Amino acid sequence: MNLALDTNILAYAEGVNGPERQKQALDLIARIPEGKGVVPAQVLGELFHVLVRKGGRTRETARKAILAWCDAFASAATDPAAMLLATELAATHNLGIWDAVILATASKSGCRFLLSEDMQSGFNWGGVTIVNPFVPTSSPLLNSLLRDIP
Repeated sequence: MNLALDTNILAYAEGVNGPERQKQALDLIARIPEGKGVVPAQVLGELFHVLVRKGGRTRETARKAILAWCDAFASAATDPAAMLLATELAATHNLGIWDAVILATASKSGCRFLLSEDMQSGFNWGGVTIVNPFVPTSSPLLNSLLRDIP
């Protein structure tokens, strides 16, 4: 069972929004079993933008961070079929197009969960459930997937 990561999870892990949120994100990421995490290509682009604009990093430093995340997790491409699914999702469920692209790509990649603090937790589409991993009542199924770290 795979799970996809939204931009905010990786941005927090990079230290955007402070050390407390960074620790929470890094702890969460450490619990993802090897080979089970997916990062949609849209997330990589958004992360680059966040690191440069909000995080104050140089473009080269942001690029290196993107490369490191590509080494850590499988990346999922946005193909024309995912884009068409995203337009349907955006039109029928009133999502922003780029959030819809992330969700559609997660679905096409066989993910069961999309971890996001920004999207509507509990929303299910295309076999993917959005879960906010920072709330205490996150999904029991997600908790069973994540490794226990001593």
